[in-house]
Amino acid sequence: INEREHDYMLEILPPLFMRADMFAMREFMTGSVTSIFFALAIDGRRRWFHGYCDLSDRLSPGCMKAAIIERESRPVRPMTRDERLEHIWSSTHDDYRGYAGERWPLAMRGRRTVLVYAGQSGTVLKLLDDLTEAEIAAKLPVQFRHLPETAAA
Repeated sequence: INEREHDYMLEILPPLFMRADMFAMREFMTGSVTSIFFALAIDGRRRWFHGYCDLSDRLSPGCMKAAIIERESRPVRPMTRDERLEHIWSSTHDDYRGYAGERWPLAMRGRRTVLVYAGQSGTVLKLLDDLTEAEIAAKLPVQFRHLPETAAA
């Protein structure tokens, strides 16, 4: 949520409880479940969140806060070449991937292959492990295509 929505909810009714970085709505959704609002500093930036907690578990708000912080502050870990190749393999339709067969040299048989666009040569079958960085980038999802390896995650 944004700061305005967070502050609006704080002003509706006096909160059931309030801590430095969270408060609970006094009105319950059902049973002991109510809205919890968070104002958290994550990676040096102030951000606001809303969730539902079952207050019959006293640790529920703290667990939700920890889960939000853990999820929202994960460092971006780059995909290795092997991870990018596995992503390409798993997301390529069966009609466009396969295994090197009898037309391939004996040492290459059984290795994974994918169809790639090779410019003037058209579409060619290539060993997955032999894809160039440009071919890998072309087969990755759009959000990763033009990112350096360290930014792809």
